[in-house]
Amino acid sequence: MSFDTARPLNPWRWLGLPALLCVLAAMLFATPIRIFGQQLPEPVFPMICAFAWAVIRPSILAPIVLLLMGVLLDIFWGAPAGLWALSLLVAYAGALTVRNMMTGQSRPMMWAWYAGFSALAMLAGYFFTVMDARTPPSLIAVFWQFLATSLLYPFAHRLIDRFEDADVRFR
Repeated sequence: MSFDTARPLNPWRWLGLPALLCVLAAMLFATPIRIFGQQLPEPVFPMICAFAWAVIRPSILAPIVLLLMGVLLDIFWGAPAGLWALSLLVAYAGALTVRNMMTGQSRPMMWAWYAGFSALAMLAGYFFTVMDARTPPSLIAVFWQFLATSLLYPFAHRLIDRFEDADVRFR
């Protein structure tokens, strides 16, 4: 992406709008529509934001928005309070920690990083559920949710490409 087409880092454009779209997509995929007798998968759409925001640039607002999105998912899906909020923050913290190693990687490698952090979020959610309910959730259901979430990487890539060069401090 050239510097001439870089978008400014307006918080509404790189935080608010993607967060709103992710919450709406999660609600859309939770509708009780059956295709060939199967319900639509319920990927964790806010994982797109958790990964992309960590790659784009560190921000004090990103974890707050992730916390709010996670709480909304908890309320909407009927999960224990804080389950997805904490799982998303774990993935965000992990991605933020290795952000420098991910910079400049190829698209397939970034997809692998995204899948790894999706797995980290699912693993955290699994353990938080075990600690809360004292019974493990279905590993098959967790795997399918992980797979559906991992397939969302092209959206994270698009978000990263859109705002990667927008911070004028790093030009």
